[in-house]
Amino acid sequence: MPAATRARWAVIAATSVALVATGCSSSSSSGSSGSSGGAGGGIVTAWWGDPQNPLEPANTNEVNGGAVLNMIFTGLVAYDPKTSKANNAMADSITSSDQQNWTVTIKPGWKFSDGTTVTAKSYVDAWNYGALVTNKQVNASFFQYIAGYNDVAPASGSPTAQTMSGLKVVNDTTFTVALSQKFSTWPQTLGYSAYYPLPASFFNDHAAYLAKPVGNGPYVINAWNRSQNMQLRPNTGYSGTNKPQNGGIDLKVYTDTNAAYADLQSGNLDVNNGIPNSALKTVQSDLNGRFINEPAGIIQTLSFPLYQPGWSTDGAKLVRQGISMAIDRPTISKVVFTNTRTPASDWTSPVLGASGGFKEGLCGQECTYNPTMAKQLIQQGGGFPGGQLTISYNADGPHKEWVDAICNNVNNAMGDTKSCVGRPVGTFADFRNQVTGKQMTGPFRTGWQMDYPLIQDFLQPLYTTGASSNDSHYSNPQFDSLVSQANAEPDQTQAVTDFQSAEKLLVTDMPAIPLWYQNGTVGWSSKVSNVMLDPFSVPVYTAITVK
Repeated sequence: MPAATRARWAVIAATSVALVATGCSSSSSSGSSGSSGGAGGGIVTAWWGDPQNPLEPANTNEVNGGAVLNMIFTGLVAYDPKTSKANNAMADSITSSDQQNWTVTIKPGWKFSDGTTVTAKSYVDAWNYGALVTNKQVNASFFQYIAGYNDVAPASGSPTAQTMSGLKVVNDTTFTVALSQKFSTWPQTLGYSAYYPLPASFFNDHAAYLAKPVGNGPYVINAWNRSQNMQLRPNTGYSGTNKPQNGGIDLKVYTDTNAAYADLQSGNLDVNNGIPNSALKTVQSDLNGRFINEPAGIIQTLSFPLYQPGWSTDGAKLVRQGISMAIDRPTISKVVFTNTRTPASDWTSPVLGASGGFKEGLCGQECTYNPTMAKQLIQQGGGFPGGQLTISYNADGPHKEWVDAICNNVNNAMGDTKSCVGRPVGTFADFRNQVTGKQMTGPFRTGWQMDYPLIQDFLQPLYTTGASSNDSHYSNPQFDSLVSQANAEPDQTQAVTDFQSAEKLLVTDMPAIPLWYQNGTVGWSSKVSNVMLDPFSVPVYTAITVK
């Protein structure tokens, strides 16, 4: 399950852009595996930002690096951009008789772009590398369900093993995975980039790989000029069905969202999913309707410090429910966010769909604006601990306006202009240090971007006792039991039902208030067509065609 860094990305994603220098080397030489044209023939230019970390599958957990990895790799499964459904990609089958011990068979004949064959060992070696604590991979925790993980990534001290005991290579196309607990939907998590295979060259010449990563996906990196651009071209040896419908993608690094938007309007940029806030009111007319604004797999929340005595009483549950009912989500979404947020009515995301666990209205009246009842519940619960509600947020992000709007809602509901105030904390790092250090005394902003489109990913890492991203330190044995029951349920429809039973406990306990689902946005030029966003709000680059 994702560590706290994953939750922090959702915080970063709330800003207009997050551009960070990468430690990777760059390359400007042409790759022999690339072709000069695809089905569409033309090159697509697209907005991009520098990846945070080197482009290693287990060391990338932000959108810029992830977008490239998803173009140059194909995993065991892939997520349908329209339905979010997990379908076998490189996997031929992923089976289990007990939901704990799995056999994975891959399709034969797949090649990495350096010409070497993708085998079962390519996956096992990659996963062992990603999990080993001494390799310092940010996505290491994604392997924590595999037996032997604690040996290679102990909570403290040095590892007692170099590989996980739960991974075994059977032959070139088959490997087995023993999990430490039952997990029926585990195969559906395997589309995340941490689970991509790695070629032998990754281990034999790591520096060369970092300079020019090698994958098994629809594109190859043709050239990479760090902090400037990256050229991706169709991989002529690609064996999958997701073949590029264009002649390649040229990613252009922008440090100014307004400059990128100007280039989009002038036709010097084809695809831009970094639309600045200042353009949102006019973007539809500016681009003649060539704009998408739809929910992504991201939810923003207000979490409570349940480790504080004043917030852990039975009466405080009513106060938390009352605060939720005092928030006018539709108006804030419309006025503050220019409709780039969708009011939340559960703790997941609409992109999951009903089959994935999204249930509109699950939160019920507790997430419906009702200032009269809000005041009654707050008073019935004993009022705000300490006498005043303070909402903490990082001051270096664009959060003051919506926090002030929530406080205005609360103050109006209570009939007291001093009932609620915002509490800005200098920097993002300072803010997160206070959160993880259990220094919060009132509600604080939190967010989550899904790692894979399953309800499990929105519940277990955030709300089970002791979970890696449980910032509120919520603990309910019944919730934990229902999550474990859902994980062990072999019927996935029933598993979703069990997860939703656990989620309904959040309505009463309200450890975190659902605020809104963050939308993904993208605009495009008149030169291209068939632009869409995947469930993670990233353009589906392979589908874009050039007119």
